Amino acid sequence: MDMKRDYYEDIQLLDSKTKIFWFAVMFVVLAALPFVIPSYLVSDLNYYAINILVAIGLNILVGFTGQISLGHAGFFAIGAYSTAMLMKYAPIIPFPIALVIAALIAAAFGFVLGLPSLKLEGPYLAIVTLGFGMAIIQVLGRFQIFGGRMGFIVPNVTFLAGPLEQSGLFTRNAARDVNLYFIIVPIVVFMAILARNITKTRVGRAFIAIRDDDIAAETMGINLTFYKTMSFAVSAFYAGIAGGLYSVWIGFISPDSFSLVLSILFLAMVVVGGIGSIPGPIFGAIVIVFLNMNLKKEAIVDIPIIGPLLVDFSSSFMDPTGLGGISFIIFGLILMLIVIFEPLGLYGFWIRTKKYWKTWPF
Repeated sequence: MDMKRDYYEDIQLLDSKTKIFWFAVMFVVLAALPFVIPSYLVSDLNYYAINILVAIGLNILVGFTGQISLGHAGFFAIGAYSTAMLMKYAPIIPFPIALVIAALIAAAFGFVLGLPSLKLEGPYLAIVTLGFGMAIIQVLGRFQIFGGRMGFIVPNVTFLAGPLEQSGLFTRNAARDVNLYFIIVPIVVFMAILARNITKTRVGRAFIAIRDDDIAAETMGINLTFYKTMSFAVSAFYAGIAGGLYSVWIGFISPDSFSLVLSILFLAMVVVGGIGSIPGPIFGAIVIVFLNMNLKKEAIVDIPIIGPLLVDFSSSFMDPTGLGGISFIIFGLILMLIVIFEPLGLYGFWIRTKKYWKTWPF
């Protein structure tokens, strides 16, 4: 039996030949993917990766520490605006440094927002974080230095764009998407591994103890003030990194891009994927983004037979303009079914699938 004698043995990522093989396969696939799929899908992959990063960070707060946040769109916006403004007004600062500075600014706001968690929990803490997210959007839209309600254009990041375009394999727009892919995806992979390691260290065990019973955790000597605020700061740092990447991906930011709905979608990614795990938010982000991108009016109308029936039903009983309400109903119904029939989320389904194939055919 392979017994672990030190807590830090848990941090070892590749402790078997099987894991080494599959990680090598994953890296090869990720490196080759932009060259074998249509260029428009590369842009979609970048968007998936950005949302995965936010979900992983939020899961540290919600899944591992047991705190709740409905204001992560605010941290996301802080990261996006801080990165864009540093690139615009201080072009001498390289993009990686601007991204880290923006994430640290978001983490500072996260630390401040974590202070109420010392006295509040549950719905009361949710209301505080909700108010924070709404306040950030109002502030960003009020002052012209942030672009006001109109927003502003984000400078381009040309890391590999020139060589990719000159190679003749990509058009200008495709080269830009592939260029961002090789910036965003490595950062997301690194941050996912970092989150996995955090949860297995002393800090991560303190987070989990607070989630299970904060009174018992404090009795054992865990500093609730330090670790609760740290959890908010780390989660906000992840959202800040994701926001900065989002700003260069979208190329234009405005306050309307960071609404309350975005915070709810972030939380849904964690819950649907499976709280308290690293793969869970990844699965949840992929599913939520896929549904959000594809459950549009045009996609539903194209469904044979069912599409026209849904159009008639929506126009007769719900929305006179057509499918304005049906898409939200389908989206909500899918989320409800996942939560009801798989309380552990998609990660629970993944665990059962692995166990089934390990014991198959018995």
